[in-house]
Amino acid sequence: MSRVDLPRLGQKPLIALVDRANRALQADMVQTGHRRGHPELKPAHNSVFGTLAEEGSRAIDMATRAGITRQSMGEVIREMVDLGILEMRPDPEDRRAKLVTYTEHGRWVAGGGRQYLIELEQRFADEFGAAEYAMARDILARIVPLLDQWASEEAEADAV
Repeated sequence: MSRVDLPRLGQKPLIALVDRANRALQADMVQTGHRRGHPELKPAHNSVFGTLAEEGSRAIDMATRAGITRQSMGEVIREMVDLGILEMRPDPEDRRAKLVTYTEHGRWVAGGGRQYLIELEQRFADEFGAAEYAMARDILARIVPLLDQWASEEAEADAV
């Protein structure tokens, strides 16, 4: 069997750049939380902070938004309940379901994280210039809908 040569990209793939940036941002959030007095925070907690709606959310919906399993999200939620950051209560729309919400302490922790995100966004705008940073944000925001559109178009073409 002959060896198949892999195509050369000529530059680091966008997927690798986005993944590295995501990992760095996630780590920065946890490290900043530690510096600001929350040593209990872990990288896994980002999946909750990034998906829990202000009025509360169901774990299954949070897991879907985070791209992880319901079981994994459940483990993180239980850990954060034990830390006093979250609480679970009956969902007013479906008493059989549980709604995950912040405790007062959790709202304080999440509020600090959101404030840091505001500061971080401003630092990026200062570093890159407001117009360049706005363009980077716009392009990143358009990637997922574009991939969804292309996948839909390919599925339609395959169906023909």
